[in-house]
Amino acid sequence: MPRFSANLTMLFQEYGFLDRFDAAARAGFMAVEYVSPYEHPPEIVAERLKRNGLTQALFNMPAGDWAAGERGIAILPDRVEEFRKSVDTTIAYARALGCERVNCLAGLAPEGLDRETMESVLVENLRYAAQRLADAGVKLLIEPINPRDIPGFFVNTSRHALAIMDKVGSDNLYLQYDIYHMQVMEGDLARTIEQNLGRIAHIQIADNPGRHEPGTGEISYPFLFGHLDRIGYDGWVGAEYRPLAGTEAGLGWLREVAEAG
Repeated sequence: MPRFSANLTMLFQEYGFLDRFDAAARAGFMAVEYVSPYEHPPEIVAERLKRNGLTQALFNMPAGDWAAGERGIAILPDRVEEFRKSVDTTIAYARALGCERVNCLAGLAPEGLDRETMESVLVENLRYAAQRLADAGVKLLIEPINPRDIPGFFVNTSRHALAIMDKVGSDNLYLQYDIYHMQVMEGDLARTIEQNLGRIAHIQIADNPGRHEPGTGEISYPFLFGHLDRIGYDGWVGAEYRPLAGTEAGLGWLREVAEAG
C-alpha cells in the first residue's frame, strides 16, 4: 500500500493551518506537505509535526510573492540572487522539520523573455541548489504543471522536466510527478512512472476533471496504487486535491486503500 501524505494547503481548510496537522493525523495520514511553511517559525511547525507523530514529506522552496500571483522565481534572470538566498532559507526549514525533499517551482514565463534564456537561468539555479541541498542531505525536485491550472507556467510535461534534469547533470535532482497535471498534459501515467521510477522522488494525486479526490473522475486510482506497489515505488504519495464536500467527508478513498491492504 502506498504511503500517503496530506497536502495541508488544499486539505483540511476547515481548520487554521497549524490545526490541520492534528486533523491530518486523526484522519490516518502519516505525513504532511504544503506549498509553504515560511509564514510560521520553523520551531512552531516542528512542534506540530512532533505532537502528531507526522513526517514532513515535502514543501516548496520560496516561490516569490504567492499572494501577488508569483509561482516561482527560478527562471527569472533578475532574481538569481534572491533565488540563491532562498536556498539558505529552505535548508534552515528542512533541517528544523526533518524534511528530506523540497520542490522548486520554476515560475511563470514573463512576456518578452525568450525561453532559451529562461531555461539557461533555470538550469544554473537548479545546479546551484542541488549541490547546496545535497550537502545538507536534502533532495531537490522539480515539478511540471499543466498551463490550464497555472497559465504561463514554464515546465509543463515530464519530458521537459527530465530534459532540464539532464542539462543540470546532478544526481541530487529528481522529478515530482503529479498524476493530475500529467493526466491533463500527456496521459500514459503508469508507463511513464515505471520508466522513470529511479528519477521520481515524490508523487501527487488528484482526479480529473475537477482536481477532486480519487474516485471522482476518469483516473483509475485503484489500478495506479496497485501499480506503484508492483513496481516498487517507496516514496510518499501526496494527496493534493480540492475536496468536493469537506475533507473528512471525501476520505472514503483512503479508507478503501487501507482496507484493501
